Amino acid sequence: MAAAPGTLLRRTPEPRRTPATRTRRLPWRTLLAVLGGLAMGLAYPGAGLVPLAVLGPACLALAVHGRSARGGLWLGLVLGLAFFAPLLSWTGIYVGAFPWLALAVFEALHLALLGAATALTSRLRWWPLWAAALWVADEALRGRLILGGFPWGRLGFSQTEGPLLSLAAYGGVPLVSFAVALIGTLLAATVLALHRVRRAPGPDRRGAVLRPLGALVAIPLVGAAAWLPLPGASLTDGGPTSTVAVIQGNVPRAGLDFNAQRRAVLDNHVQRTLELADAVRAGEQPQPDLVLWPENSSDIDPYLNDDARTQIDRAARAIDAPILVGAIVQGPGRFISNTAIVWDPEAGPGDTYVKRHPVPLGEYVPARGFFRLFSSDVDRVTDQYAGDEPGLLDIGGATVGDLICFEVVYDGLVADVADAGMLVVQTNNATFGRTAESAQQLAMSRLRAVEHGRSVAVAATSGISAIVAPDGTVVRSSELFTPDVFVEEIAQRDSRSVASRLGAAPEWALTALGLLALGAALRVRAKSRPPAGAR
Repeated sequence: MAAAPGTLLRRTPEPRRTPATRTRRLPWRTLLAVLGGLAMGLAYPGAGLVPLAVLGPACLALAVHGRSARGGLWLGLVLGLAFFAPLLSWTGIYVGAFPWLALAVFEALHLALLGAATALTSRLRWWPLWAAALWVADEALRGRLILGGFPWGRLGFSQTEGPLLSLAAYGGVPLVSFAVALIGTLLAATVLALHRVRRAPGPDRRGAVLRPLGALVAIPLVGAAAWLPLPGASLTDGGPTSTVAVIQGNVPRAGLDFNAQRRAVLDNHVQRTLELADAVRAGEQPQPDLVLWPENSSDIDPYLNDDARTQIDRAARAIDAPILVGAIVQGPGRFISNTAIVWDPEAGPGDTYVKRHPVPLGEYVPARGFFRLFSSDVDRVTDQYAGDEPGLLDIGGATVGDLICFEVVYDGLVADVADAGMLVVQTNNATFGRTAESAQQLAMSRLRAVEHGRSVAVAATSGISAIVAPDGTVVRSSELFTPDVFVEEIAQRDSRSVASRLGAAPEWALTALGLLALGAALRVRAKSRPPAGAR
């Protein structure tokens, strides 16, 4: 039974298929889902084929169109595995296949739910719109539930180049994801409509031709985001400037034994800072107002270890500027704290920021006894304490919004510090070797720059360190496992983007749109079922 004619949620009839036909076509749909997942993965840093991102939503929409929820569940899972297994391969570089594949399967389960929901809504009028909104809803779920979520691999994070990037300034990453998904689902609608044109009898062919043309016209309308103004490309526009130095000291070698190298890593960052101080005295570099060291630049607690404290004091006094030191601090209690310390050249350690979102199974282990059944490596992890205050710090007269490593992926954590004059991401990617993880994380910083109209300084132990302009342009960047130093004038901006003002509202609105469509599809489905006992 269809909804009343003329409503937006009218169910479109589909030709009846026999079980044999459905079985015969399933492998082709499964192959389409695999290809969609692989193509979507190629859009992210590594391959960096940004336009291919739309093929993920397109292939999923084609694969599940007219299918049951159960069929959509399977096809969504297949697409998710084909996407996440390659994308997250860096998670197993030193710890083996089990954690990597477990995470990939867990993330793929979310796309399985998306596949089922997309299948259910595929018979509604304007289904490409509902399918695109469901992508946003699925990403919202994946970024929040179960141990705080893990929103890596959102569609929006693939758009580091091209017209859709500017949408981040108006609706954040969710709006970019929605635009990518909508272009993909409109492509799918065009393919289906052209297929119907080919099969339509002569008298009906003219009307059938108009339907794919409507979808094709809508695609460039979505791409009209290219005309939306971006935040300024200049690092120095928008407010008073501060001279910012970024230090990448490097590590002796990559791998999980990073902590065993902690004194060498601290010495590397001290030495690069002393070299910068020499260059300043020689007039080769400007005097910095603040210096940024990365996460884990001092894994020796400088509050407890006099030698570490002496070395950091030495570097701060030589450069004559406060240093934001990434340190591992003992306590409270049995915990350790991943802490950013503002280290003044005269007063020593001052204000701090403690990482608010430690990584499950990487920086703390929930249900340790259970996970020990799968790997004894969990006992190598000392539980980190989760801070409860945003990373808003005053360093050398600049207001800095600090994020530590993976915190850059979480919308709420970034929004909490986005009113600062600039954003800083302190990170340690040494444990992921020469994989695409560093480039994927840098892509997120580029989206955040556009989203909030702020310059972003990324300080990494072993790369990629970078300076990102408010329009997402990478002004300076380092190579992996190479010492480097950047000194740049960066404006302390005080304007707020539309996305900053709206906060999570676009995400919730698009999520509600998708869920309302899903509810309507379930209602139509329930009405179409014959009464109990009827044949």
